[in-house]
Amino acid sequence: MDQSRPFPSRRRLLKGAALAALPSALVPATRAGAQVRAVDYPGAEWVPASTSNYTASNRPTSYPFNYVIIHVTQETYPDTLSIFQNAQKKVSAHYVVRSADGHVAQCVREDDIAWHAGNWDYNTRSIGIEHEGWVDQPAYFTNALYEQSAKLTAAVCTKYGIPKDRAHILGHYQVPGTDHTDPGPNWDWTRYIRLVNFA
Repeated sequence: MDQSRPFPSRRRLLKGAALAALPSALVPATRAGAQVRAVDYPGAEWVPASTSNYTASNRPTSYPFNYVIIHVTQETYPDTLSIFQNAQKKVSAHYVVRSADGHVAQCVREDDIAWHAGNWDYNTRSIGIEHEGWVDQPAYFTNALYEQSAKLTAAVCTKYGIPKDRAHILGHYQVPGTDHTDPGPNWDWTRYIRLVNFA
C-alpha cells in the first residue's frame, strides 16, 4: 500500500456512499461520446445529413452569405431526410419543410456547406431550403408550408443581412448551370416574398 497517498476523508466517503445509494433515475444520464447539437433555427428538429453529403466550413468567416435558395424535393418529407442521410447520395440541404404542417428539419448546420444548388460557388454562399412536394402538384404548397418556410427564410435573411427580395431569394432554377426547374411554375413567389417580409 502506498503510504504517501492520504486516506479519503470521512465526509468524502459518506458522499460517495450517498451517491451510490441514489436510484439511477435521479442521476442524470450521460452517454460516452454523446454530443448535443443545437439547431440554428429555433423550433427546427435536428435530423443530420450524412457527413459524406456536405462540406464542413466556418461560414460566414470562410464564405459570405448572399442567397437563400428555394427547392422542391420531388420526394416525400421522410424520403428526403433518408436521402440526405445516405452517404452514397452526395446531396443535402440545410433545411427541409414538411407540406402538411410546415414542420422544419435542419439537416446541415448553417456554417457548413450543403450540396444543394449544383453549383459550388452558389453552395458556398447560400442556405438551401427544400420543400416537400412535386413541382407539378400545387396541393403540396400548403398555407402551413408557405408560412413556416417564410418565417425560416426571414430569420436567415435577418441573421446574415441578406436582402429579402427576389434578387437574393432564388429558385433552384435560377442557379447558373442547373438543369432543375424547381420550385416550378406553381410556386407563388409574390405571396412568398410578401410573407418573408412580414414574418
